[in-house]
Amino acid sequence: MSEETTQEKGVVEQRQGKSKELIIEQLKKTPIIQLACEKNGVGRATFYRWRKSDKDFAEAVDQALSEGSSLVNDLAESQLMSAIKNGNLTAIIFWLKYHHSRYTTRVEVTAEVKNLNQQLTPGQQKIVDEALRLAALTDDSAQGKEQNNEQPIINA
Repeated sequence: MSEETTQEKGVVEQRQGKSKELIIEQLKKTPIIQLACEKNGVGRATFYRWRKSDKDFAEAVDQALSEGSSLVNDLAESQLMSAIKNGNLTAIIFWLKYHHSRYTTRVEVTAEVKNLNQQLTPGQQKIVDEALRLAALTDDSAQGKEQNNEQPIINA
C-alpha cells in the first residue's frame, strides 16, 4: 500500500507541475491570475497555496506577471499610437499630458506673504531654539549667547 501511495503522490506532483507550467505560460500572455486559473482548471485558493508553499513557483509567477504586464503595456502603447495617428483627440491629449513637460498638469499656488522680517515673540523664539537644539543644528556656544540676549549662531 505504501508503494501505491508513493506512486499516486508522484502522479499528483506530475499533474500539479504541468498545471503550474500552464498557469505560468498563461500569465505571460495575460497577467490576470483569475483568468489563468480558470483556463487551466485550478482554483484560486489552490494557486495561492502553491505560491505560498513553492518558492520556485512563486518566483516564476512573479516573472510571468512582469512579462505579461510588459506585453499588455506594449499592446496598449501600440493602440495609443494608432489612435493618435487616426486623430483621436483624447489619445493625443493623453500622450502629451504624460510625455511632454509643457502639457503636464500643474498646480499653481498663490499666496500673500506678510512681513517676511517679522520678529518672533520670545515664546516662539524659545520653541525654535529648542527645536534646533534637539535637532543638533545649533552651536553649543549659542546657549550661552542666548542667555546674554545675543542672537544664537546657527550652523546650517
